[in-house]
Amino acid sequence: MIYLLDTNILLVYLRKSNIAGKIDKQYQPLIYPNTPVVSVISLGEIKSIALRNNWGKKRIDLLDRFLKQFLTADIHVATIIEKYAEIDAFSQGKLVSKPLKSSSRNMGKNDLWIAATASVLCATLLTLDHDFDHLKDGFLRLETIEYDEL
Repeated sequence: MIYLLDTNILLVYLRKSNIAGKIDKQYQPLIYPNTPVVSVISLGEIKSIALRNNWGKKRIDLLDRFLKQFLTADIHVATIIEKYAEIDAFSQGKLVSKPLKSSSRNMGKNDLWIAATASVLCATLLTLDHDFDHLKDGFLRLETIEYDEL
């Protein structure tokens, strides 16, 4: 199975949080034959977190080594760009061919790119938050991990 890891999942693994063990036990996203993928958007987000929190060289080097184990999905792909537009219109309740059955959702632009990437790759999106819930089943396979920490 292909798993697209949301930025918050990457942070859980980097922090060696107990929730990472729960994720490993339930989904095994880092273990063959599963394929862990990250969006280039998540790379930008996590590098920004590192800069904003003044991570030192040692921690940045650890981050770079950690990120090398994943396939990186670029967004400069026509199908991902088209899916981004479709998901954004749907989330705003403006997609005529697929009406939203609730009030419009203002998704962050980075989350839109991540969702579009997961959708096009037919990947299961692993996340800790509920920002993608309205896209479940209609646009992507979604696994939201519930947690008691962080």
